[in-house]
Amino acid sequence: MKKTLIAAVGIGMAVALSGCNDDTGDATDKNTDAAGSKAPSAGSSESAAPASPSGDQPSVAGWQTQTSQKHHFRYDVPGKAKKWKVFEEDTALSYTDKNGRPIVVMTGAGNYREGGCASSPNPKAIGEAGKGQLATVGTTGGGKDGSLQENARNWAGNWGFAAYGGEDHKPKITVREAKPWKHGGIEGYTATAQVTVTNRPSSCVPPKAVVHSVAQKLPDGTMHGWVIYADQGVPNALTAAEIEKVMSTVRSTDS
Repeated sequence: MKKTLIAAVGIGMAVALSGCNDDTGDATDKNTDAAGSKAPSAGSSESAAPASPSGDQPSVAGWQTQTSQKHHFRYDVPGKAKKWKVFEEDTALSYTDKNGRPIVVMTGAGNYREGGCASSPNPKAIGEAGKGQLATVGTTGGGKDGSLQENARNWAGNWGFAAYGGEDHKPKITVREAKPWKHGGIEGYTATAQVTVTNRPSSCVPPKAVVHSVAQKLPDGTMHGWVIYADQGVPNALTAAEIEKVMSTVRSTDS
């Protein structure tokens, strides 16, 4: 397992975050990137979600389904008319460290409102960064280190750190304690990170962001995560209710 270690500056304290990220540095994935963040859902881990559909059918009429066989997650996002885009399953979205090595990677991803704001490219992002998306969602993980609770918090904190400043402009991050998540055939944990951006070179860079994660453990002992991160405080940003509705569709591919 390749462990990611990021020093994330929390409000009033420094937090060292790491996570099970076997995706990190995986050259077999198509290198595309993401820049965005997601809004937190309510602290409850039990979502009032629609009944889980079978196979690749969306649980919400008119929505698009994304499946990650690699990480055993399936979820839905609104349709193209609502400015959502889903990538090919193996397209990789990544942020790198100062040496150009990926520190966070996700596949089975999608973006919200890509191209809505012409921001400057982020040199630490691979592929799709700098195209103005307001939210990104995808899957990650694959290692065996740590507990599900730790990995849920780490994934939330790591993505908030990498997508909203990284080492060059460390954002302020507060990661809540992980809570049980029992939904869609998953018995895992969910965590939320609140992000305050410290460097805003343009109005395209949001003042705040939110990140939610869901962590599940497979029978082979590997841990896998679903992550959504979304800009906040800018026009057309996802609301907490909209993010919660997307989260309500998260399910296991084995369910």
